[in-house]
Order: sequence, then C-alpha cells, then structure tokens
Amino acid sequence: MATILDSLVGSCANKLKEIITEEVILILGIQEELAELQRKTELIHCCISDAEERRMEESAVDNWLGQLREVLYDVDDIIDLARFKGSILLTDHPSSSSRKSIACTGLSISTCFSNVQARHEVAVKIRSLNRKIENISKDRVFLTLKSTVPTGSSSVLRVRKSSHLLEPNIVGKEIIHACRKMVDLVLEHKGRKLYKLAIVGTGGVGKTTLAQKIYNDRKIKGSFNKKAWVCVSKVYSEASLLRELLRIMEVHHDQDESIGELQSKLEIAIKETSFFLELDDMWQSDAWTNLLRIPLHAAEMGAILITTRNNIVALEIGVDHTYRVDLMSTDVGWELLWKSMNISESIELQTLQDVGIEIVRKCGCLPLAIKVIARVLASKEQTENEWKKILSKNAWFMNNLPNDLRGALYLSYDELPHHLKQCFLYCSVYPEDANIYRDDLTRMWIAEGFIEDHGGQLLEETADEYYYELIHRNLLQPDGLYYDHSSCKMHDLLRQLACYLSREECFVGNPESLVGNTVSKLRRVSVVTDKNMVMLPSMDEVQYKVRTWKTSYEKTLRVDNSFFKRFPYLRVVDWTDSFVPSIPGCIGNLIHLRLSTIGHSDNVWMPKLFGRFGCLMQAHYQHINLLIEQESMNGSMGRW
Repeated sequence: MATILDSLVGSCANKLKEIITEEVILILGIQEELAELQRKTELIHCCISDAEERRMEESAVDNWLGQLREVLYDVDDIIDLARFKGSILLTDHPSSSSRKSIACTGLSISTCFSNVQARHEVAVKIRSLNRKIENISKDRVFLTLKSTVPTGSSSVLRVRKSSHLLEPNIVGKEIIHACRKMVDLVLEHKGRKLYKLAIVGTGGVGKTTLAQKIYNDRKIKGSFNKKAWVCVSKVYSEASLLRELLRIMEVHHDQDESIGELQSKLEIAIKETSFFLELDDMWQSDAWTNLLRIPLHAAEMGAILITTRNNIVALEIGVDHTYRVDLMSTDVGWELLWKSMNISESIELQTLQDVGIEIVRKCGCLPLAIKVIARVLASKEQTENEWKKILSKNAWFMNNLPNDLRGALYLSYDELPHHLKQCFLYCSVYPEDANIYRDDLTRMWIAEGFIEDHGGQLLEETADEYYYELIHRNLLQPDGLYYDHSSCKMHDLLRQLACYLSREECFVGNPESLVGNTVSKLRRVSVVTDKNMVMLPSMDEVQYKVRTWKTSYEKTLRVDNSFFKRFPYLRVVDWTDSFVPSIPGCIGNLIHLRLSTIGHSDNVWMPKLFGRFGCLMQAHYQHINLLIEQESMNGSMGRW
C-alpha cells in the first residue's frame, strides 16, 4: 500500500476533463484519445473504494491495485507531456489556429510537420495507456468489485487552524508525579560533575512526553547555564549530532570540520559552566561512550537525561537513576482518552465509560494509541452505539501488520479521508526524528498534486488546513517552540506505520542498498548517508520514475547531467540540507518539475535553461547567491 488510489484516480479523471478543451490540447488534435482515457479512468474510479477496503487482506486485490497504480502514474505523466508539447507549438506558432491542427489548413509546412510529429508521439502513448486500462478492467479482480459513486473528500474543519493552538498538553497523572520526582533528583545532585538519569519504556508509552516536561520545568531552566535537546535515533550521524549541539549552543562551526574538531569546540563551549542535556530516543550507548562523554566532562557540572527503549543502553552509559514508564492503568487511560477529546466531564460521559474503558484496553493502555484513537472518536457522535462501531472495526484485527503497528495506530490511519491518508504517508520521506516544517511540507504536497481544489481557495491555504488537521488528529506532533505550530515531528511508531504502508514507493536511506526491481517501483527517495558520495544502482533511465528526490545529509553534493537524465519524472527536488555548488543545464529538460529547493550554499551556478520548465510552480533558494548563466558571448554570469 502506498499511493492512495482513490486520490490518484480522481485527480487523473479531473485533470483529463479539464484539459480536453484547452487550446494546447486542441492544437495537438488528441481530444478523442483523451476522452476515451477519461471515460475508462472514471469507470475504474467507481470501484476503487471497495478495492482499497479489501487490499490489506486479499493479495490478489492488492496486486491488481499495484498494476493500476503504475498505469495511473503514467496517465498523470502524459497529461504533463501533452500540455508541454501543445504549449511549445502555441509558443512557436502563436498565429496558428488550434482548429486547423488536424488538417494543417493554412499552416506552414514546418508548423504542420511539428504538429503531426508531436501529435503522433503523444497519441501513441495515450492509446497504449487506453489498452492497459482496458486490460486491467477485464481482470477477474475488477469484476468482483462493488461499484459506488465516487465522493469528494470530506472538508477539513475550518476551526482546526486556531483550535489546535488552544489544546492543552494532556498527560497522565503518573507522568506529572514522575516529572516532579526527577526534577528534584536533578536539583539534589546539581553539585556533581555529571549526573545521569534514564527514562526507559516501550515505544509510545510516554518517555518523550515525560522528558519534555522535565526539560521545560522552570526549576531546570533556572539552574543551568546551557540546555540542549537532541534526538539520537536508531541511525544517526556523529558529525550531525555534534553540529546540532553546537548550533543549539550558538557555537560557530564549519561543515567540513572533522569529528575531532567538533568535539574540541563542544568541550570549549561548556568548559567551566553548567549544562542540562537531553538525549532522546537512544538505541545504543556509543553516542555517549564514544562521542560525547569526553568533551562533556569539561563542564563544571552537568546533568544528562536519556530516553531509551532498552535498559541495557542505560546500564552501559552508567546512569545514576532509572525511571521506567509503565503502561497506564485502565482508569488513568480512560481519563486520558476523554481529556484528549477536549470534552469536559458530564453525565453523558458516564454512559460512555464502560465502552471507553474497553477501547482503552484495546489500545493496550498505551498513551500514544489512546491519544490517536481519541481523535477518531471525537470525529463521531458521542453515543455508546457510535463508540461500539469503532470498537468493532476490522482495522483492529489486521494480522499482516507488524505487531507495534496494529490496532489503534492503523485504525487512526484507516479512518482518515483519502486526501489526508496520502499526505500522512508522504511524511515518511523525512528521516527519523527530523524536524518537519509546515511550509516545506505543504509545498511538496502541492507539487505532488495531493491538494484538492476547493474552489476560490488557494492551494496553500488548503494544504495548511490538511497539515493542522493531521496535528489535530495527533498524527503529527507540534513543536512547542513555534507558537503557530509551524514545525512538527512524527512519533517514531507513526513514522514506522507510514514507512511500512508506503514501503513499495518510498525509500529513506542510502540508495546504494537498492536493487533494480525495487528501484523501478519507487516514486520517492530520501537520501540519508554519511558517505561523501551517493552511488545509484545501474539501470536503464526509463526505469527511474522517482517523483520526489530529497537529501538529508550535510555534504557537498555535486550534481551532473546524468542525474537528471536518469530521473526524468521528478516533480520535487529538495536539496535543503546539502551543499550544491552548481546545477547542470540538463535540469531544463524536467518537464514535470514543480518544486526545486536548495539551501546552505554560498554561491550556486544556475543554467539559463532553468526558466524553461513546463510545470515549475516554485523555486526556493535559502541563504545563497544564484549565479545565472547569461546570453553574452564571453560566458559571464549575473547574480540574483
């Protein structure tokens, strides 16, 4: 499961309906082929809802949807190609009438030849797609599907953008008591050279919630000269971890400095001062023992707080005190459930208590699961019958999911409208514990075509509403440092769910580990590596159909023409976290490109062809100078 077919097929059908009467299509004379493609696409659309419901438990249906997905992506691509070819003809021959395109009456020989050539290229591809969809519609799986009238996406509540800012940080009573106890322990041992504490517990049990309360406690804030919070995560970069610490402490550092040089700067920064450091989500002890232990001993006094799922990590680090976060009791879980729904105690609530406690037990008394299921319940009528319907959903019993992702987490995803499902899954392109900035994320959603037109409302406004709706549903966790919640993170379990469901289409890591048959299905690649060079698997360029390419490593990235030749279907290119000295001219051939983002480079050489994209919506260049290739004979460059 990856792309939500209901969204993709609906989007393709709407686009086909819109472009058939456009002048760029009329000049090509391919209206009949596109009309046939539209008709077949709308026929398939009527059965998608039933197929989506059956795919998790029926492999034949899932395979059928996989075939359909590949064809629909091709349909989406052919729409761009048709518009691009038609716009070239209109631009080169502005006086030509689109009504004369087929017969070439009144056109010059060159115009007529260009017209016929372009029409033939696009028409052949459309006919091929029509045959593929015809074959898919003859498959026995399709014949078993129930036909329903496609419905538009449910509107996102307009109150979300403001109401989410008013919601309190709901935590259980045990967390509040544990916070007070651990703050007192830190203050009691403040005079020590280094005092280490650990919070241990299973995923989703509330370790980070407790750590945040301790970190933000006013007594802690007033007792240490320096504070820092960093996420270590399962796969981390030593250099990036040190740079993040130095950035928080406002210490200047260069990107090409070695780990030893960065450690020295950290040691100088905290020498003869006091600090409080939170190391969140540690999976192994070497981040402390091999990387941070020696430089941090330079401090006059300090406290280290770690969160981990593994008690062995705490033992290897040599913590002085360990607090284990256990599962909630059913009574506390029930309280967390109704408080997370933003409803006050009432007589009606008493009638829901029995079924509510049953739901809490179904969540395994896990705080994360309780919070996400609370938002599902909040979207329903507050009646015992409605809550029992949620309790009887098949989504609780998806045995083919990994154990940690079953039950409430999958149900919270399954209850999303299809447009929000796609946006949620797309968040898997971000590495574990990454900061997700609203403006960056929503721009990528728009570029990928996930945002539906709501008539008169800007796509950016609708995308913001989607973003805040995912926060409201507890599927994204807002960063409290931003008053408008314009930055967030994904809980690692929810990210694992998104990664699992989108595993066929989305890859995060070093592309060197990919194999040919895997790469051919990928549509989104997020590069995370410590290596100085990224090597791609050797294969034919037609097999690369990646739409989003994102880099998440702080290295100098040299891009040559072969990169863009191998990725002709790119819609999003995000190099925000890399250093890109130049962009090759071949980028001008990316007719599908809609969003290009570059950051953290002093000067970037930009080719003249950059302005010839067929679909480019936005280009973002942060803190850099653009050196633009000029028309002049001497090859001089101008500056943006």
